Formats: sequence, C-alpha cells, structure tokens
Amino acid sequence: MEIFEIPEKNVIIKANKINIDEKTEFGRDINIRVHGEFRLGKFSNLGNNTTISGNNVSIGMHFYNSSGLTIGGGGRQHPNANLSIGDRCVIHNNFINVCEEVFIGNDVGLSPETSILTHGFWLSVLEGYPAKFAGVKIGNGVIIGYRSLIMQGVEIADYCVVGAQSVVYKSLKQKGVYAGAPALFIKDIIPLNYEDKVKKTQEIINDYILIAKYHEINPNIILDYPYLTINDFQVNVETFEYTGTEDEMTDDFRDYVRKWGIRIYTERQFKSHYSI
Repeated sequence: MEIFEIPEKNVIIKANKINIDEKTEFGRDINIRVHGEFRLGKFSNLGNNTTISGNNVSIGMHFYNSSGLTIGGGGRQHPNANLSIGDRCVIHNNFINVCEEVFIGNDVGLSPETSILTHGFWLSVLEGYPAKFAGVKIGNGVIIGYRSLIMQGVEIADYCVVGAQSVVYKSLKQKGVYAGAPALFIKDIIPLNYEDKVKKTQEIINDYILIAKYHEINPNIILDYPYLTINDFQVNVETFEYTGTEDEMTDDFRDYVRKWGIRIYTERQFKSHYSI
C-alpha cells in the first residue's frame, strides 16, 4: 500500500499504486482510497472536499475539478469498480457511482450536480422487483448539462450535447443535441461555413476587447483565420495548436475564449488577469 499526503491541506491518498504526474494541484480535505492504482495526469487540479474510492481510478491530463466531487458509492469494493477519465475534462460537485466500470473520454464536461449511476436495486429480485448493474461510457467531446442523471448501461456517442436536468436512460448513439426526461434527440449539430467561422471569431475578439479593457490590459490581437495572434502567441482556433511566447495577457485571453468552447491547453493555467 502506497500513501501520499499533504497534511497541511488534509489530503490523503492510499492505493496499492499511486501515480501522480508533475504540476498537479490539490485543494483541501481530499480523501482518496482505492484498492488498485490511482493515477492523476499532469496539469490537473482536484478541488476541495473530494472523496474517491473504488478499484482502479485513472484521471488524465489537464483535468479540472472545482470542488465536492464524490466517486464511489455502492459496489465500490467490487473488482469492476474502475473509473477512467480522459484528458482535458472538467468535473464539478458530481457523484459518480462505480459499482460497474465507468469510462469518460477526452474533453468531457460534467456540469454541477450531475450524477452517473451504475446500479439500481432495492427489494428482492425473487419477488419480481428490478435490479440492474451495468457500466457507463461517455464519448469524447460530450457535455452533460446541469443536474442531469446518467443511468446504468448508457453509452453516449462522441460530441453529444445533453441539456440541463435531463435523464439519460437509453444510449445516445449519434452526435447531436438531446434534452428532457427521458432525454430525446432535439437537433443535429451543423458546422459553420468558412465565412461564418471568420465572422463568429471576430465577434468573440470584439467581445474580448471589452473584457480586456475592464481587466486593464491591452493585448495586440490579429486574426488571419484560422490563426489568431495575441501579442507573441499564435494559435490555430480549429486545431488549438499554438506557438510563441505566453504571458499574463494570453492567459487572460485563453480563460475568456474557453467559454466559447475554444479550449487552448498549454503548460500554463487558465487565469483571468482580474483574478485575485
């Protein structure tokens, strides 16, 4: 059994194997106890009041948790109690039950108070009452809206949008927007044409210039779609590939444009220049 501790923050991690990469950050009052391996990728953040239990728990790079995350629940002591979370995921005060395996892909967002269940039972099945035990798989690029519930056995296809307070009890098999209880298909996701992409990017820049002024900074921004240059930092807004030199102003810009889904991950944290 390996142990990782930060006593001054009341952080304790116990597992048969612990793999914590560089440049990770921990909040306060974190209790992690898993039977197998616990892994946390680099540039990741675990927020305050986090409790994690199960068999194997693997969390990728650039993971962000605000606070109040609970992983475990009934069945957490079983060998199937495994959780895999990909890179660049954002998770809040969510409950993830790991009675059966849960797989979450890359670039997934779980909005506040969303829950994932992998088991359901109560009275005896010998008397005809229901019981279900099944894992959950969430594909890449999925966003789950506020206070939604993902039920046992559900698979969600890549790049789905699930609206707030939805109940997903059947698999969502194609990219699209879904909402409701039960969650139903609402509409397709249709990419913008080139002209509309340029127009939308310029609108975002114009909005940001007002934010930058409020933050008392004046970055030099040049658009040559799909390339966007902020001071000495250049990014492709379609592929998110970047070059050049970062500074506090480019941090501020990246922090703003991620609200539009333009999530540019570097070795620096997202940070508003206005942050105190």
